[in-house]
Amino acid sequence: MIRINQLSLPLEYTPQTLQKKICRLLKIDSSQIRELRLLRRSVDARKKDQIRFIASVGVSVHGNEQAILHRSGCKTACLFDEVPYSFPACSVKSVTSPVVVGTGPAGLFCAYILAKCGLEPLVIERGQPMEQRLEDVRHFFDGGELLPESNVQFGEGGAGTFSDGKLQTGIKDPRIRLVLQVFAECGAPPDILWQQKPHIGTDKLRDVVVTLRKTIQRLGGRFTFNCRLEEMHLHNRRLCAITVMQNGAARQISCDRLVLAIGHSARDTFSMLYQGGLSMVSKPFAVGVRIEHPQTFINHAQYGSHFYNHPALPAADYKLAVHLPNSRGVYTFCMCPGGRVVAAASEPGGIVTNGMSNYARDTQNANSAVLVNVTPADFPSEHPLAGIAFQRTIEQAAFAAAGHTYRAPAQTFGAFCGNHAAGSDHNPPPVTPSYQPGVTFCDLHTVLPDFICNALQQGIIQMDRYLHGFASDNALLTAPETRSSSPVRLLRDEHGCSSIQGIYPCGEGAGYAGGITSAAVDGIRCAEQLIDTFTE
Repeated sequence: MIRINQLSLPLEYTPQTLQKKICRLLKIDSSQIRELRLLRRSVDARKKDQIRFIASVGVSVHGNEQAILHRSGCKTACLFDEVPYSFPACSVKSVTSPVVVGTGPAGLFCAYILAKCGLEPLVIERGQPMEQRLEDVRHFFDGGELLPESNVQFGEGGAGTFSDGKLQTGIKDPRIRLVLQVFAECGAPPDILWQQKPHIGTDKLRDVVVTLRKTIQRLGGRFTFNCRLEEMHLHNRRLCAITVMQNGAARQISCDRLVLAIGHSARDTFSMLYQGGLSMVSKPFAVGVRIEHPQTFINHAQYGSHFYNHPALPAADYKLAVHLPNSRGVYTFCMCPGGRVVAAASEPGGIVTNGMSNYARDTQNANSAVLVNVTPADFPSEHPLAGIAFQRTIEQAAFAAAGHTYRAPAQTFGAFCGNHAAGSDHNPPPVTPSYQPGVTFCDLHTVLPDFICNALQQGIIQMDRYLHGFASDNALLTAPETRSSSPVRLLRDEHGCSSIQGIYPCGEGAGYAGGITSAAVDGIRCAEQLIDTFTE
């Protein structure tokens, strides 16, 4: 296959015009093309009056591709071979099935690889399967009770189920292609295979997760929901069994290989693991707020007045980061175009926010987290779980500020800064809060530590230099965002094993990933390392 990079295409291009351009570049006739497909496409909005797509395409042709490439003289083209993922071989099986704890992306992709290799994993999930979980979450959004075992954090699909389904990642790993392909095979939009910033959307991701679970089941995997890991049983520092609590009853499962894909909010499980002697340390993470602007404002800012509503362009996004003089970093995270702020609490008496978008990204607001880096030096002690205590203090302060309800504390940026924010002249219109079950307007300084508030104010004002109007008085802040990543890292060696033989920490909750794709990749890597232990 010939790969052609850096193709500049008008927003109105068609498959026919693309094919003609390829033929001109390669100096071939259209009848010579066997296959033509997009490999990558992004938006080039650097010139607001000339917004275009930049694409990479793959072309298979009849004839000698090397000779055609040489004859064309196209400097942006090269020969390209796509190497498929090679599933690891497993020559020996254990009497007991490997157990995977958690059905987030790390757990699901770990179980998928194990099942493909014939190891018939048992997957346990403390929350509910998708259908019941959706009912429970909607009930909470509508003002109903919070269910500690079935919410935005816990249940089939993990916390990422109620996000935007963003699949872009900062890591470079050949396994990423497999992750995208499996998602597409399970019903994700096929454009995730070529979009520069692929996303599935919360609405579509739910069905994809269920299809992936059924795929694993067809391969011999088993799933047990409403089943929480309660205890590890060891012999000479080696795992031999686990106790789980299911439907209020405890039962023991023989197990010598356990994958901990537990997610960043499994606080009781972290505590149990610590008490059981698993080595872990506190780690840096980030805390802040959700900021909302009208999506039309973001579109205008990123695409300009001529293209802001062009039908070929996606809802505009942004990614901003600044470094303050005191060495604090402030950055945007999990930006959700055309999305909403969601109630992500998992413990009674605490408020947590997150953001999500459906695939269409067609609601009136854009939102993202604005986060401030925190380190173990900011935590109340040197205990490995001190970061959890730091999170919990903020979440409980938010609950108190909201009148001991789950209506999230909110404040305009102008009010947050005492109505003298150093923003730009351009002031987008007021924002209608998207958070359900509603917001309580109050002073966010009563919720967040002073150093977080000071950094947020300085950081948002500095970000306005890059996105004019970002620091407008009318920008809406909803607090708190405390679960950006795990506050704990479960230590593992070069073979993926923890300080207890047979236990494999994995994914975002274990402190080794940040987002759906990187967690899925870590799940695949964990499965590969576990499979190595079965080989003679």
